[in-house]
Amino acid sequence: MSQQRTLPVPEGLAGERVDVGIARLFGLSRTRAADLVTAGEVEVDGSAPARSTRLEPGAMLTVHIPDEAPAVRVRPSIVEGMELVHVDDDIVVIDKPVGVAAHPSPGWNGPTVLGHLAGAGVSIRTTGDPERQGIVSRLDVGTSGLMVVARTERAYTTLKDAFRARQVAKSYHALCQGHPVPPQGTIDAPIGRAPTHHFKFAVVDSGKASVTHYDVIEELPGAALCAVKLETGRTHQIRVHFSAMHHPLVGDPMYGSDPTVAARLDLTRQWLHAMELSFVHPGSGEQVTYTSHYPADLQHALDALRETA
Repeated sequence: MSQQRTLPVPEGLAGERVDVGIARLFGLSRTRAADLVTAGEVEVDGSAPARSTRLEPGAMLTVHIPDEAPAVRVRPSIVEGMELVHVDDDIVVIDKPVGVAAHPSPGWNGPTVLGHLAGAGVSIRTTGDPERQGIVSRLDVGTSGLMVVARTERAYTTLKDAFRARQVAKSYHALCQGHPVPPQGTIDAPIGRAPTHHFKFAVVDSGKASVTHYDVIEELPGAALCAVKLETGRTHQIRVHFSAMHHPLVGDPMYGSDPTVAARLDLTRQWLHAMELSFVHPGSGEQVTYTSHYPADLQHALDALRETA
């Protein structure tokens, strides 16, 4: 059963970070406690704290602990098309093909990034949920491209903090229907669950702040290839934002694209690829950048459009 507890901060936790205090009070892992803070499940004196907020004795601490989904075992399994772009003692950067989830979850029986790493002998040594170890940022099953996975607890904490502080540069390429006007701009619109479809997301007033920058790099017949950079990392953010400005991604009927265009291009998923990741390496402290290339299905669709120009 989920539980909600409200209690004063004891003297013994004075000065501790809020995530550390929650972990100690409720017997949770540090990762689980930090995730509760990030998810807005924690209040200190009625306000949502940051993970690094220091606790003061006597402050009223409210924590809602939702039920956890049953653990799902990571099954080692090599995934065709998965590329290990970089591996060292702290991180592994992978180029994920379409049709692969980041980690196991209830209801998903397909291949996963963590399953591939286990099959390839790349160990992940972090605490927290075993089926999500090392995952600091995910890509949708239907989106291909670069992901970074932490291999150590230090790297996990450092990268999680960097993603939350928006210090990781995430660049995508997306093919949208039509030609956005202006050809370069920013979409700043909150995203939350769609009111009538629980499995979809939409721009809604009650949603979380979401910011997407785009730049048209090539205009094609009926479509535009865009470079996209994210300030935030909401679920389906690029797909939702482009749909909201009436330029849904090619191959994305869930968010309003024309299915006949995708059929003409032999495309069976949204044209979206994570092209570049740039961040401070959690071990060396140096700025590192990793780049990808278009997979065959996206390149084929792009070439087909170019041939009609």
